[in-house]
Amino acid sequence: MRRLAYLVKEAMTNIRLNRTTTLVAVASTAFTLACFGVFLLLYLNLRGVVSSLQDDIKVVVYLHDGLSAQGLSDLQQRLRSEREVAALSYVSKEQALADFREQFPSESHLLQGLGENPLPASFVVTLSPRFRSSEAVKQWVKRLTTVPGVGQVQYSRDWIENLATLVGFIELGAIAVGGILSAASVTIIASTIRLTLYARQNEIEILRMVGATGAFIKVPFLLEGAVLGAVGGLLSLAILRGGFDLFKLQLGPTGRFLGIESWLNFFPGHVSLWIIMAGLALGFTGSLVSLIQFGRASS
Repeated sequence: MRRLAYLVKEAMTNIRLNRTTTLVAVASTAFTLACFGVFLLLYLNLRGVVSSLQDDIKVVVYLHDGLSAQGLSDLQQRLRSEREVAALSYVSKEQALADFREQFPSESHLLQGLGENPLPASFVVTLSPRFRSSEAVKQWVKRLTTVPGVGQVQYSRDWIENLATLVGFIELGAIAVGGILSAASVTIIASTIRLTLYARQNEIEILRMVGATGAFIKVPFLLEGAVLGAVGGLLSLAILRGGFDLFKLQLGPTGRFLGIESWLNFFPGHVSLWIIMAGLALGFTGSLVSLIQFGRASS
C-alpha cells in the first residue's frame, strides 16, 4: 500500500511541476474526444430516429380489382401466416375512397368524373420487429409482388434508406476523425511525458543505480498519462453537454412543436463512462509510447 501511495504521489508531482505541458495534453485529449463525441452524438440520435421510423413502417399491399371473395380470403390467410407480419388490416375500395376524400377534400372533385371508384382495395401490414430493417423489408416486398392477387406493394422505402445511408456515413466519419485525432492526442501526451522523462533523467539513473526495478520507475509516468487522459475525457463530456444543452435551447418552441426535441438525447451513463475510459486509454498509450522511445534513446 505504501508503494502504491508513493507511485501515485510521484505521478501527481509530475503533473503539478509540468503545468503548461499538462494543460496542453489535457486540452488535446478533450478536443479529440469532443470532436469524436459530436459525431457519436449525431450518430446515436440519428440511429434512434431511424429505429423509430422503422417501427412505424407500414407496407400497403394493393389488390387486383378482379380478385374474388375466396381469393381475398386466401390472400388474407397467407399474409397472416407470414412471419414478417405482426398485424394486418383490410381497407375496402369504399373505405379507400372515403379516406381519400377526408384527407384531400380539395382534390375529391378529381374522382367525380371517373364514375366508378378507381381506388383499389388493400391490406395495410405492420411488420414484426425482427423484419423492420431496410434490407429485410425489401426482400419481403420483392417476394410479395409475385403472389397471385397482389397488384402493387408500396412502403416508404427511399427516404428511410437514405437516412440509414446517412447514418452509415456519419459512422465512417466518426471512425476516421476519431482515428486521426486520437493519433494526434497520443503524440502530444507522449511528448508531454517525454519532456518529464528528460527533465528527471538524472533522478531515473539514480533510481536504477540503487536497484529500482523498471516497473517501479515507469508506473508513475503511466499513471500520469492515464490521469491526463481521464481528465481530458471528463472535460470533453462537459464541453459536449454544454453544446448539447445550448443546441436544444436554440431550437426553442419550434423544436418542441415539431417533436425534434423529444428525439434528442445526450449520452447514456455507460457511453459517458466509455468516453472517460477512452481518454484514460489515450493517455496511457501516450505514456507507454514515450517510455518505449525513451528506453531506446537511453540504452
